[in-house]
Amino acid sequence: MSPIGGADGTIVVADLRKRYGELQAVDGVSFTVAEGEFFGILGPNGAGKTTTLEIVEGLREPDSGSVLLLGEKPWPRNPRLLPRIGVQLQASSFFDKLTAREQLETFAALYGVSRGDAADMLDLVGLADKANTREDKLSGGQRQRLSIACALAHDPDIVFLDEPTAALDPQSRRNLWDVLRVIQQRGKTIVYTTHYLDEAEILCDRVAIMDHGRILAMDSPAKLVRGLDAPTHVMLAEGVLSVEQAETIPGVEGVNADGVSLTLSTRTPAPVLAALAERGALDGLQVRTATLEDVFLHLTGREYRA
Repeated sequence: MSPIGGADGTIVVADLRKRYGELQAVDGVSFTVAEGEFFGILGPNGAGKTTTLEIVEGLREPDSGSVLLLGEKPWPRNPRLLPRIGVQLQASSFFDKLTAREQLETFAALYGVSRGDAADMLDLVGLADKANTREDKLSGGQRQRLSIACALAHDPDIVFLDEPTAALDPQSRRNLWDVLRVIQQRGKTIVYTTHYLDEAEILCDRVAIMDHGRILAMDSPAKLVRGLDAPTHVMLAEGVLSVEQAETIPGVEGVNADGVSLTLSTRTPAPVLAALAERGALDGLQVRTATLEDVFLHLTGREYRA
């Protein structure tokens, strides 16, 4: 397996640029993805995630820069790469009036894949019991899983997923996480975009955080969070301690009372928790450390993006 982030990665992107009129959608993007890696591209609306993904997939021509997939250039459209990559787009389109099995068998037939292998893919995504159900009768989560199954029908080496869990309920999202874990365990390289920072933190080996067409940070979620040097927040039920008492605890950098809870900010949580234990103030205590969402907001800001 190639070293993660190495120059000999399964995907190598160098100084990618794409402009639409006055908008610089992609502005000097470079990254590599190793074989078997789960790589996430994160960013607010309009950050350039989808355009970057489409260029890497060979669906869109860059203005400049280079992309290599498995040692091949994806643009102009490269027939040698098509059997080795699977693509699931934001908006999935299916053939009218076909069942889940028929949809998958139709996609598989385009690549010469047997019906038996297609049936195995339905089982992989948990749709074996819906094989004879028409696509338009499936739930949103089931349609997303069918879309991923179609992208995997020909057993590609690299799978591109553009917001695969968008608009799904929490249960469907978590079910899909299990599917994505199984796909990676099969040795597939996964590149995906998402607005759900919690799932990126759980699923991804590395993430690139984009905004205004540029990569602002790129590393494993754990390393990005550690690099933020954000305080830990210790939350107590209102009335357990007064603000004045909390402010005297060594290591507490700030105290906030909102009428429901008392929140202590600290970069040295161990002695603060020990002091709270001595005061008998641990009942109902919650500790919140920094997350990938904190890193994301620190880098991209908090303003609303339409």
